[in-house]
Amino acid sequence: MNTLDVRLVTLAPMRVASFYGFGPSPEFVAWEKLMAWSRPNGLLDGPAQARIFGFNNPNPSAGSPNYGYEFWIEVDPQRKFEVGEKADVKILDFDGGRYAVTRCQGVEAIPATWQSLVHWLADSSHQPGSHQWLEEHLGPVDAPPEGWALDLYAPIAA
Repeated sequence: MNTLDVRLVTLAPMRVASFYGFGPSPEFVAWEKLMAWSRPNGLLDGPAQARIFGFNNPNPSAGSPNYGYEFWIEVDPQRKFEVGEKADVKILDFDGGRYAVTRCQGVEAIPATWQSLVHWLADSSHQPGSHQWLEEHLGPVDAPPEGWALDLYAPIAA
């Protein structure tokens, strides 16, 4: 019996700033880029800190220690930001979508929690969606990765 706590949510469309890392630990490369750009732009200030999402891009492959990771931080669609090579950021529009979501605590729990969520989805009455899989980073951005709380978002068809 699967006791995973899963809720169904719909993410609204949003504009995001995107940061990319590639290598054996791309999450940390992309995270440093996000922090360096987001702090001076005021996106991490106060209790209403902007939402941060991440995902593998591309996924790890057998025989290689390298893979990619991309972070998104939600930005105001009306605000103009410095982008391009100098800023090492892209501004993108995400269409949103319907998701099955569960929470995990600490980066070490991510693989097992993803595996549980994938099994939950396969055993559910929901069909997988084709939109982006996501990990939402919750809580203070200065917390160490082992203390991060994350919501894992598996796309489901509408």
